[in-house]
Amino acid sequence: MYSYEDRMKAVQLYITYGRSAAAVVRELGYPSCKNLRRWYRTYVETGGLPVGARPKPKYSIEQKQRAVDHYLSHGRCLARTARALGYPCVELLGKWIDELHPGSRKRFIGKARGITLPRAQKQHAVIELCSRQGAASAVASRVGVSRQVLYKWKDQLLDDETLSAMKRHKDPLPGDEQTALEQEVESLQRRIHRLQLEHDILTKANDLIKKDPGIDPQLLTNREKTLLIDALREAYTLSELFAQVRLPRSSYFYHKARLRLPDKYANVRHAVTNIFELNHRCYGYRRIRAVLSRRGITLSEKVVRRLMTEEMLVVSTTKRRRYSAYRGEISPAAENLVNRNFRAGAPNQKWLTDITEFQLPGGKVYLSPMIDCFDGLVVSWAISTRPDAALVNSMLDVAIDTLLDDEKPIVHSDRGAHYRWPGWLSRIEDAELIRSMSRKGCTPDNAACEGFFGRLKTEFFYPRDWRGTTLEQFMEKVDSYICWYNEKRIKVSLGNR
Repeated sequence: MYSYEDRMKAVQLYITYGRSAAAVVRELGYPSCKNLRRWYRTYVETGGLPVGARPKPKYSIEQKQRAVDHYLSHGRCLARTARALGYPCVELLGKWIDELHPGSRKRFIGKARGITLPRAQKQHAVIELCSRQGAASAVASRVGVSRQVLYKWKDQLLDDETLSAMKRHKDPLPGDEQTALEQEVESLQRRIHRLQLEHDILTKANDLIKKDPGIDPQLLTNREKTLLIDALREAYTLSELFAQVRLPRSSYFYHKARLRLPDKYANVRHAVTNIFELNHRCYGYRRIRAVLSRRGITLSEKVVRRLMTEEMLVVSTTKRRRYSAYRGEISPAAENLVNRNFRAGAPNQKWLTDITEFQLPGGKVYLSPMIDCFDGLVVSWAISTRPDAALVNSMLDVAIDTLLDDEKPIVHSDRGAHYRWPGWLSRIEDAELIRSMSRKGCTPDNAACEGFFGRLKTEFFYPRDWRGTTLEQFMEKVDSYICWYNEKRIKVSLGNR
C-alpha cells in the first residue's frame, strides 16, 4: 500500500519523463507499470488522487446476523454453520459471535489459551476414555475440552515404551547418503529439463521454419533464432533459451523489433512465388531476377536468393539413371564431325538428337527430340511408350519439313541402334543431311542434348509425384512443357531472353 505522497511523486515523474513507465519504475523502484498507468488515468480524470479509501466490506450486516443466528440455532458448531452457509471461515465467524452475542460461544479449555487442568483430572479423563465408560465427545464435553485435546492427553500420559512398541519406526538414512541422493535427484531433474528444451527447439525448428529434424540450432540465422525463442518463451526462461541457441540478448531484441516492422518485400514475395509456380517450379534466383527486371522491379541477386530461401522455393536436383539404346556396332558409324563444338552461327546448321526414358508407376515413356545448336530450340520431338524406329523416324520427318531448300544441317547422335536402321539412313540420304556420331560410350560428345534432358527432368519430372497419372496424361504434360520451353522459358545463355 503506497501513501498519497508516494503515488503523487510517481505520477509527476511519469508526466516529466514523457509517460515512460519503465523509467519511473527504474528510478523509484515502485510501483508496477500497470499500477502507474492506472494512477495516471485517475489523476487525469479526477484532477488528483484519492487521499485514502477504506476497502469495501466483504460481508454485509445482514450476512453477519444470518450466520450468527444459524450458529445459535443449530447446535452452536462453527464448522457446521460455515459448511451450511458457505461463508465465512471459522475464525471470522467466531469474531462475529463475540461482537453480536458476547459470551454465547462455546469455550474449550486447553493449553493454547493459557488454562491447564491438574494432572490427576487429566488421568481420570483418559482412564474413562480408555475403559469405554463413555463416548469420547461426552467425556470431552464433561471435562470442558475438545476431543482433540482429550486424545492428546492420552498420548502424553500413556507409557512411552508401550506407545513406541505399537508404532513402526523407519530408520532414517545417514545424513551424507541422503544428501547425495537429493543432489543426484536434482541433477537428473536438471538433465531432463535440458533434454526437453533441446527436443522442443528441434521440433519448433522443423515446424516453424521448416528445417531438417537434425539441424544444429547454432547454424540458424539470428532472425530464425528469434522466431524460435518467441515460440518457446512461455515454457522456458529467456536466459536458458539464449544460452541454448547462443543468441546475444541484444540481438534478440533487435530482430524482435525488426519483425514488428512492415515487410517492404511483401508484394515482391508474392511475385516471386507466382513466377516460381507458373514456371514448373524450376526457375532459380537468376531467372526470377530477370523476370522481375522485365516487370520493372530491380533487386540484387542476394535479396532474391534470401526471399526464395524464406519462402522455401527450392529447385529439386534429384538425379536418376539414364536410358541407353546402344545395341552394338550393327552398321558402320559416321565420323564425329561436331567434335564437341556445339556452337552454330545460324539456325539449322547443327542438330543434335538422342532418346531419353521416363519411368512412371504405370509404365515407361520415351522422348526423342531434335535440338538446334544455335539457340537450343527443340525443332521437333516425338513421344511414345515404345523406343522403336517409328519414334525417331516420325521426329526426323517433322524436323525435315521445317527446313528450307538450301538448308542441310549436320545431324549429330550417339551410336544407338535407332540411328543405324535403314529407315533413318534413307531419310537422311533423301534430305541430303550430314550424319555425325559420338564416340563409343562417350556421353560428353553429345553434351548439349544430354543437357536438355537434364534440364527437362530436373525442372519437370523429378520434383513431382506421378502416381495416379496415366501414360497418356504424362505425354500431354511433356508436350506442354516443351512448348513452354521453346516459347516462354528464360535462357541465361541468351542474355535472359
